[in-house]
Amino acid sequence: MPAAMNLMALPDLPLVKPGDDLPALLLQSINRMPVVLENGDILVLAQKIVSKAEGRLVNLDEIEPGEQALALAEETEKDPRLLEVILGESTDVIRTRPGLIIVEHHLGFICANAGVDHSNVEGPSSGDWVLMLPENPDASAARIRKALEDARGIHIAVLIIDSHGRAWRNGTVGVAIGMSGFPAVLDLRGHPDLFGDILRATVVGAADEVAAAASILMGQADEGRPAILIKGWPYKLGEGSLQDLLRPEEKDLFR
Repeated sequence: MPAAMNLMALPDLPLVKPGDDLPALLLQSINRMPVVLENGDILVLAQKIVSKAEGRLVNLDEIEPGEQALALAEETEKDPRLLEVILGESTDVIRTRPGLIIVEHHLGFICANAGVDHSNVEGPSSGDWVLMLPENPDASAARIRKALEDARGIHIAVLIIDSHGRAWRNGTVGVAIGMSGFPAVLDLRGHPDLFGDILRATVVGAADEVAAAASILMGQADEGRPAILIKGWPYKLGEGSLQDLLRPEEKDLFR
């Protein structure tokens, strides 16, 4: 097993706009790198460039908030138009307080604001624009992966990640919200530890660990590094999905 894993930001990736051919932009950037895309590589993408390419932009000036959004605006002190978009992306409101709304996204995970974001978002025309998550991040990752593999004749993995907060801990971390060609979790049960004892409960959230590592290099402000190439992944690639990472509600001790 390799003792090193290399992470490299793709250089000079332009600002992505709705309708852009994202795989083509990624390949152009990779062509400017001192390395080549090869078998076993992992490409980690910030959800924003995927969402932008897929046109997941909403102009709040065109949103008419409903009764629930207006009521939540009183509780959270948030823009009711934004809350209407958040509710449209959610299946349940979990918690609220002034300045915060926690929901269950229709993709199944718990997060703030249903992933709807104002930062680093520019619309195609004047207005107050926000960006939603990709409608189906696993499918988005699969489409991007296929385009890259077809172009280069190789086998790689693609992860789409976002920044989420965590219960009981401060600070956001990168987490995987979609993937193709990558095992979401690694089940190490049955493997021996250093002293020969058999692991009985060790299941590693591999996709989230890779997402967190890539997120450090991506940054959160004006870094402009939304795509990270990873070489040296020490395990076999394999198929996984977002659902592999989500604990069913009946097994959730805190809901």
